[in-house]
Amino acid sequence: MKRVGQRRCRHCGAWFRPEPRNARHQRYCSEPACRQASKAASQRQWLAKPENQDYFHGAEHVARVRRWRAEHPGYWRRTPQKSEKSADALQEDCPEQTLATQGSAADSEGDALQEVLSAQPAVLIGLIAHLTDSPLQEDIVRSTRRLLQLGQDILNGMNEHADQARHLP
Repeated sequence: MKRVGQRRCRHCGAWFRPEPRNARHQRYCSEPACRQASKAASQRQWLAKPENQDYFHGAEHVARVRRWRAEHPGYWRRTPQKSEKSADALQEDCPEQTLATQGSAADSEGDALQEVLSAQPAVLIGLIAHLTDSPLQEDIVRSTRRLLQLGQDILNGMNEHADQARHLP
């Protein structure tokens, strides 16, 4: 029974899903032994072509290899020393950094950011972090409390003005 979108590996016989970009010609799965068998089969196929039969033979190829070896002396013998390996590191070790607590203890008391803004969308948190230029939760909580108080003061002030307007003769 053929499985849709899958094929059998020519080496181990297991079903596999070919990589989409190579699906039209991939015949081996990604197991190491199967990849090795794929490479060996590919080399046999290449060497079987008449134009490649004597590719590595003859005086011109010997001269080509000798030129390359002269340009790259000790290429196959060179092994990197431990100091060379560490000198070529892509990323240096960074010491652990601790965050300095900003603000007073009174600012950080009370509700956590998740509790203060649990009903608000994430865009509000992002906006406050952007406006305060700080991704720290303590700073966002402090700013949120200030904005909340300001909003309540404005609404209460409007309500007081509206109540006063209603009571005017």
